[in-house]
Amino acid sequence: MPKITVSGKGTFEVVAGTKLVLALEDNGVNILHRCGGKVKCTTCRVEILEGDFCEPNNIEKFVCAEKGVEDHLRLSCQVYVNTDMTVRPILTVETSGLDAGPRPVE
Repeated sequence: MPKITVSGKGTFEVVAGTKLVLALEDNGVNILHRCGGKVKCTTCRVEILEGDFCEPNNIEKFVCAEKGVEDHLRLSCQVYVNTDMTVRPILTVETSGLDAGPRPVE
């Protein structure tokens, strides 16, 4: 099972193929996902510091460009965990003061 290390939070294992946003939420990281993982709001941004991951699809690229998301960030609702990785969530409930939003679909 792949391991995810979260800056300032620790390391945990997840089932391969799990969406990163769900892996983070299910392991106590209060990452934002205001649109419910529908690639609209970009609040689930993460910086992937180490590890292999899939390239962004065209929808993610378009939405990130439209919203001015920095190129080195990814939307955790679009990343599937298949190998070990180290990530840094950009927006959390604690840092933003916002409600996380509806649980993303699997």
